[in-house]
Amino acid sequence: MEENSERIVLCGANAYEQKYYFNEKFNGIPESIKEELHIICVLFTEEVGGVFTIVFEKDGSVSIETDAYEEDILYDEISSGLLVREIRMQRRELLESLSLYYRVFILHESVDALLADQD
Repeated sequence: MEENSERIVLCGANAYEQKYYFNEKFNGIPESIKEELHIICVLFTEEVGGVFTIVFEKDGSVSIETDAYEEDILYDEISSGLLVREIRMQRRELLESLSLYYRVFILHESVDALLADQD
């Protein structure tokens, strides 16, 4: 899972290789959050299959992506979309916190300015 100048992968899971990846650049994230991310990624790929990633965009927002090999006939795009939507709704606070973490510690934005924007 690569990073480019605009996007950085935080973590992901691959059902084909049965592997989980966490970007060591973000080791400062608390262990409990790392564990929660691990669970989200692995459960997603166990339920739907394919490849699941959580990515930081250039502006600090968090994206959830899923993909599958073209020849994977067991991958269900509809279930995938529904599960991504469910994760976004149920883990909204976690995703917002990750975005805030990224903007403060990686992009070095002012905490005061970010908190003022949320009010």
